[in-house]
Amino acid sequence: MNPTDWTYAGEAAELSEETPLTATANGMAVGLYSVNGAIHALEDICPHAEALLSQGFVDGEYVECPLHGALFHIPTGKCTKGPAERDVVKFETRVESGKIYLRKQS
Repeated sequence: MNPTDWTYAGEAAELSEETPLTATANGMAVGLYSVNGAIHALEDICPHAEALLSQGFVDGEYVECPLHGALFHIPTGKCTKGPAERDVVKFETRVESGKIYLRKQS
């Protein structure tokens, strides 16, 4: 792992399917989610009204913005319901020795 490519984001033991974590990577707020045993990381700011998605309602593979109900698919970052009009940035994740690392997907 090249330390310039990957950013430490948190401890895997602190993440659960019910409770996302927040982190910062490359100056961007990131929400960390556990879905079916896999860890996913998405831009944490809703593109519609700048609410923290990690404070929204998580239901399976989806997170709903707490302000206006925009819906995002956690594994892909795709916006599946407005009022947001764009997807959120998806980060690659990896876990090493219980630590979560991420980097922006190209």
